[in-house]
Parts: sequence; C-alpha cells; structure tokens
Amino acid sequence: MEEQSGKSEAYLDTKVEVLADGPMLVHGSVIVQTPDGKEEIKQKTTAFCRCGESANKPYCDGTHVKIGFKG
Repeated sequence: MEEQSGKSEAYLDTKVEVLADGPMLVHGSVIVQTPDGKEEIKQKTTAFCRCGESANKPYCDGTHVKIGFKG
C-alpha cells in the first residue's frame, strides 16, 4: 500500500487489453469515476468504448461494429 495525501491506496491486479477495431478491455478490479464524481467498482472484465459512439459511455455497447470503427 502507498500513502498519498493521507489516503491509503491498494494496488489493484489489473490487465488492460486494447482490441483491434474494438473496445479496451480492463481485466480485474478497477474503480471508474464519472465526470459527476460518482464511483463504480468493477471486479471482472470491463469493456470501455474507444469509438466514441456508444450510447452507454464510458462502456462499450457494440456500436463500433455497426459503424465500422478502425483503430
């Protein structure tokens, strides 16, 4: 654990995988903080949108396939 600004933070065991022409997958535990400050803890694999067109941002909803996203 590391002390920063009086807060204790644990290192999370995670792996990030960027899929060709698809989402970014985060395997393992991750804390997702939204622009309004809300936090969600994800424990398994989470797919994040890379195409920018998901109706469920920041998460992938498969829209990249429909629009032919390349990246």
